[in-house]
Amino acid sequence: MARILVVDDETIERKGMRFLFQKLGISAEIFEAANGVKALEFLKGQEVDVLITDIKMPFMDGMELIENAASLYPSMKIIIYSGYGEFEYAKKAMRYHVSRYILKPVDPAEFENVVGEVLQELEDEKLEKELREESIHFYKEHILLQAINGVPMEELASLGEKWGRIDFLHQYYCMILLEFDQAFFGKKGDGFGRQLSEKISVPFQYLNLNQEQGVLLFGREREFDKMEVAQRVEEEIFRIYEEKCFLAVSECGAEPILLWETYEALEKLMENKFYLPDSRIFFEREEQGETAGLSVEKDLLVKQIGQDIKMRDVLALREHFDSLCEKYRGEMAVSQSYVKFVFSGIIKEIYDMLPDKDQLEASRAVDDVYCADDLSRVMDILGEGIGQMERAFAAKPQMMHREIGTVKQYIYANYDKDLSVDLLAEQVFMAPSYLSHIFKKETGQNLSKFIKSLRMEKAKEMLTDSHKKIVNISYDVGYPNVSYFCQSFREYYGVSPQRYRNQGEVNEVSQAKV
Repeated sequence: MARILVVDDETIERKGMRFLFQKLGISAEIFEAANGVKALEFLKGQEVDVLITDIKMPFMDGMELIENAASLYPSMKIIIYSGYGEFEYAKKAMRYHVSRYILKPVDPAEFENVVGEVLQELEDEKLEKELREESIHFYKEHILLQAINGVPMEELASLGEKWGRIDFLHQYYCMILLEFDQAFFGKKGDGFGRQLSEKISVPFQYLNLNQEQGVLLFGREREFDKMEVAQRVEEEIFRIYEEKCFLAVSECGAEPILLWETYEALEKLMENKFYLPDSRIFFEREEQGETAGLSVEKDLLVKQIGQDIKMRDVLALREHFDSLCEKYRGEMAVSQSYVKFVFSGIIKEIYDMLPDKDQLEASRAVDDVYCADDLSRVMDILGEGIGQMERAFAAKPQMMHREIGTVKQYIYANYDKDLSVDLLAEQVFMAPSYLSHIFKKETGQNLSKFIKSLRMEKAKEMLTDSHKKIVNISYDVGYPNVSYFCQSFREYYGVSPQRYRNQGEVNEVSQAKV
């Protein structure tokens, strides 16, 4: 509803104006002021959409009021109503973008036309502003998505030349990666960012990545405790949606984060949910907390090593073992007995997993660990055990490639269906988290991103090569939520599905004319 301020030193004129609004059924919130001084005081406290003012008034005339009001609110609409004798004033007022002039006595038909035109202008400008803001919003999300997906800055700069600046990419200092075990965002995620922002006091930029993942990006508008915010986010998601979510939280440094590198680090951090199924929030190690966090990191690595042994993933086992050794090198605060206890436990697990168990050899290896004079010797003993496991279980590259190929073929054949990591893992008899791990290692991208890319490509083909309705295309590429499909397409390609189709039709017509 429009807010209108009527200014006239005669009460009967103001009441008559209010009566006209009611009689003509013009819906508006009407305010009154008896002169320019009172009107200006009112305007300094609150904005209105339309100012309707007489010219000749005591204390401050209409011209002075218009000059001051226009400096306060340049976009405010101004209507002058006065007699024939003040017409010269009206001409001078035009330099302050006065919208209309109404003669006294006011003719109801003229009044209705003038006010109706001004209110329509307001509606048109409001709609144009909303469309412009929506366009900026989708442009920003598209650029952010490209940046997080690793598109080089020079390519983003070229997009910026086409659509707008990209310096907003450097305003983020912290990222939280959200991940669900199923296609949450495609089913329940409508209005997710808005609903969450109403509950979280710290401002953030929300970006959806795919049906299982989203990110929250935080700037420097307010200082905040990232642990408290992460816990609040997890609690609110469960309270609103009754869904459990995993969170990986980046460092909050003094410099802006690099979006691609930070996302990659958080994806790796998110793999901890495989090793720590009871944990929901994982934090990157802060430099200032390095010493305090070493114990936690080492415990986590030991658990990861245990899972690697069970899954017979020798490559991951070597990687995690090397990381554990690096943590213990130069660590003076931990006793030798404890270090030997940890490493002897690992060697027991390795020998228990070997197909031809040799309890005597296992006992000998444990004794060697406890009799070792230094850490290097302990590490060598473990290295020998891993070597035995490698000879017994190391997966052949072609076998691993074949399993990933099987998953890809299943995705190609069923991209229109509900695809979850659990379902895909069943096809190759793997644990879901392990499948995610080796898929990323084999292809360089996670499963969710691979599925989304395929679906977006298929949608683009259908928009170009068929006359299917967009709602049908949405279902055909695995998006039962059409609004989510349109949002994802626009973020991915920078244009809506309908606009993409229209552009294709224009190009076809142009080529036909040639």
